[in-house]
Amino acid sequence: MTHKDIVERGRRVLRMETEALGEAERRIGDDFARAVECIHRSEGRVIVSGVGKSGLIGRKIAATFTSTGTAATFLHPADSVHGDLGIVGASDVAILISKSGESDEVLGLLDHLKRLGVRTIALTSNAKSTLARHSDFTLDAWVKEEACPHDLAPTTSTTVALALGDALAIALLEEKGFGAEDFARLHPGGAIGRRLLTRVSDVMVMDNLPVLPESATMAERRGIAIVTNGKGSVAGVITTGDLSRLMEREENVFPITVGKVMNKTPKVAKADELGSAVVYRMETYGIIAMPVLDENDRVVGVIHLHDLMRAGVV
Repeated sequence: MTHKDIVERGRRVLRMETEALGEAERRIGDDFARAVECIHRSEGRVIVSGVGKSGLIGRKIAATFTSTGTAATFLHPADSVHGDLGIVGASDVAILISKSGESDEVLGLLDHLKRLGVRTIALTSNAKSTLARHSDFTLDAWVKEEACPHDLAPTTSTTVALALGDALAIALLEEKGFGAEDFARLHPGGAIGRRLLTRVSDVMVMDNLPVLPESATMAERRGIAIVTNGKGSVAGVITTGDLSRLMEREENVFPITVGKVMNKTPKVAKADELGSAVVYRMETYGIIAMPVLDENDRVVGVIHLHDLMRAGVV
């Protein structure tokens, strides 16, 4: 078997799974919307369950719900009949995962959940299965075949199940208005936490601010210059690029007033906004420094891209 043949095998798997995801997208319908609304209205948790590879997918789906602001837990069907069913309340919503929809363990759990009055969502490849027929909502995870050449090892089906779980979680996230700051509170550690929890006020420079009146000359400018009007508000900004363009036009730039050179519509940052939002604007407009304003639009600092990089925001 040549390297080319092995690479083609890998590409075949990816093609099959990509096609299966496209089919899953086409099959999403009203039950998906109803499932999202049901979870949104629920005052309980999301209980996710499945056996074998479906169980592994279920654990990841539960983790995604939890990290995006919806309390969720994984419950193994076998453990549920040995005491763990005690974690389930009538206000919970259960997502039951089974490719065939005929798994004995999952159907046994479905029966117990129905007795408790729990709303159930079937995630299955068989829309006519026992699980689908007796659940409140069904997410159609049909796949033509597994990527395994023997059509046995769960591959394509688990990819679709995982993607549908992600789709549920993200649709719910948007329905709840769960934002970046909410995400940050649930991820205080590591790179995500640093990026989302860092505010402009945490890293901005506040000493020796380069603030000049409009009447000042270019000779007084040092680096970025923040030009203010008579009311103390930002009238404009002068950057190194502005100076370079001026020098191309004028032989002696020093006597020229900053008011004639400044950019009158500068990009600014707010002291209380997230550093990640400022980084986005800096990258979009090719800016390495911005004036920082308070809630009254008064200059309180300067934020530099390199300071945001040192803080781990980039």
